[in-house]
Amino acid sequence: MPLITDELELLHSLVDLDQRPRVIELGCGAAQLSRNLLARFPGCDVSALEVDQRQHAKNLQQPQARLLFVQAGAQAIPFAAGQFNLALMLKSLHHIPTDLLEQALGEVHRVLRPDGLLYVSEPVFAGTLNEILRLFHDEQQVRAAALRALQEAVASGAWEQVAEVFFDVPVQYRDFAEFEQRLIAVTYLEHQLDAATRAAVRERFERHMTPTGAAFERPMRVNLLRKLPDN
Repeated sequence: MPLITDELELLHSLVDLDQRPRVIELGCGAAQLSRNLLARFPGCDVSALEVDQRQHAKNLQQPQARLLFVQAGAQAIPFAAGQFNLALMLKSLHHIPTDLLEQALGEVHRVLRPDGLLYVSEPVFAGTLNEILRLFHDEQQVRAAALRALQEAVASGAWEQVAEVFFDVPVQYRDFAEFEQRLIAVTYLEHQLDAATRAAVRERFERHMTPTGAAFERPMRVNLLRKLPDN
């Protein structure tokens, strides 16, 4: 699979961002891709939704022109219908409770304009990094549910799939302390590792350490959907 270091380039290869000026990002986290998008495409504006209160507060402390931060979840988007040309979900769909996935995709459909696009980027449940993560945060079921929700949305006639792309993302950690800080001590999940679990995670991580740190390739999948008219 191709190795992608800048997902914005992949996004722009699939979506003409100059023709999609009104963007909504759902589950934005720190909204790094949206920040980069706005720097490179001055005709765009982004409304970035984040359900986690602590991350939302951090986002508000780093304002940026044409970037509106809103605390809300994809299952209840606080915008009127037909407001956006493009919706982004970057590693966020599988964080939506499984019983709300259909509702969330319905909300995205509602706020998109006719012919609007939904770009969903999700980690694939595979790879050596995943084998470490699953020791304390096994996402196999929720990732499968997210993919199934997309497939069911297409089958319903509400969307058509424009593209499906698989790629790898290089991930580097200086040491185990950085791994802990970036993946265990996150605000949107409450990881409380007991001593035995932490030791097992560290032991498996250390197998990949070199003099320059630990390097991985995370497999990813993008599904690009186009909104179809309501039946």
